[in-house]
Amino acid sequence: MYFLGIGGIGMSALARYFNLQGKQIFGYDLTPTPLTDELAAEGMHIHFEEDPGQIPPGIDLAVFTPAIPDRNKELAWMKANKTPLLKRAELIGQLSREHFTIAVAGTHGKTSITAIAAHLLKSAGLKLTAFVGGICLNYRSNLIYSETTDYLLVEADEFDRSFLQLQPDIALISSMDADHLDIYKNKSGLTAAFEQFAGLPGKSGTLIRHKALAAFPSSESNTVTYGIGGGATIGAKNIRVREVKFVFDLETGGQKIADIAMKIPGRHYIENALAAAAISLQLGLDAEQIKTGLESFKGVERRFEVRINNKDLVFIDDYAHHPEEINATIEAVRTLYPDQKLTVVFQPHLFSRTRDFAEGFAGALSKADRVFLLDIYPAREKPIPGVSSESILARMTIDEKSIVNKTRLLENFRQNNYRLVLSMGAGDIGLMVHQMEKALQNK
Repeated sequence: MYFLGIGGIGMSALARYFNLQGKQIFGYDLTPTPLTDELAAEGMHIHFEEDPGQIPPGIDLAVFTPAIPDRNKELAWMKANKTPLLKRAELIGQLSREHFTIAVAGTHGKTSITAIAAHLLKSAGLKLTAFVGGICLNYRSNLIYSETTDYLLVEADEFDRSFLQLQPDIALISSMDADHLDIYKNKSGLTAAFEQFAGLPGKSGTLIRHKALAAFPSSESNTVTYGIGGGATIGAKNIRVREVKFVFDLETGGQKIADIAMKIPGRHYIENALAAAAISLQLGLDAEQIKTGLESFKGVERRFEVRINNKDLVFIDDYAHHPEEINATIEAVRTLYPDQKLTVVFQPHLFSRTRDFAEGFAGALSKADRVFLLDIYPAREKPIPGVSSESILARMTIDEKSIVNKTRLLENFRQNNYRLVLSMGAGDIGLMVHQMEKALQNK
């Protein structure tokens, strides 16, 4: 098998899965990363030059994602030579038709929910295979694998309408905030796609949704709701902070699971835990298994990941790249460290998202005390005239704000004393977290 973009978080999980199934795995990516190093160590053959000459003969199936542009030389060569080609979403769709499938969707929260649910089910002894859009710290992998799989757990990605390829038995929707407007044009287009997704489980399946979302007319499934407070099938009450942990009681159908202490803080993480618990209850887990699983969950790399935590300095890294995610992450940090001056580093992701949400980004980031903005990470996009990090900076209402390049940021960290630092973004800021950590510690 050949993976175009093998270093992507979703593609690498699939490559790992088929590697463990005994397939020979080859692939291309733009640049080497710690993740591609791991894949190579696991026996996969990866190169980093866009060169059809390095594609081995006899490829049975090539897999690619929408992130690979049509102008990619290897993709063009494969199309010209009639190599069997599938989008990543199509391949996962095929797997979902072969197994009982739980699909987790939402414009944010889906990676954390998938990771928590995977840990709950795996630690309870279920035969589970899960594809996670992040590195689960309990397993140091984005793939949780069982040789014989009774349950397939997948993130259902709304980008490019990929999640409509799935055939889930349980579908979960966490949120539907406007996003990917380069694909959907407006919020109505996004909502229509989620409406289709909600109907995929059919009469025999189950839909789990956040209680704040309206009912889906398309869903013929049994519907379970979750959320903090009342008015949901599964809720959280008595939320408090104890020893830098958020503690809560889970209540459902007259049953209470008391004093759940999560290692990962934030009200948004409690809601993610409720969603994962809703999945677990559908599959028969009991109260003790749910409490033990939630409390032993270590988190996901770059999802409120505490990199430094001592009396002089706290450094937290997060994947937040939408205004609502930034709001939730900053709120969690403020709750845990109410008396500290908060310094934020943010790298905008995509020109189109910056254009569409500049006002929202500015409002969310203005809840910090000091902000360093990096240039926009373009990913698959070409620049849009007039759109830059300045689009956000100009709208921010705090005094301590600036645009910096990566070199200047690291120099600043080495030269100054900070007590509370939060880095956020979905681009290559993730590859410089270790550098930021080192610079903050070595002044």
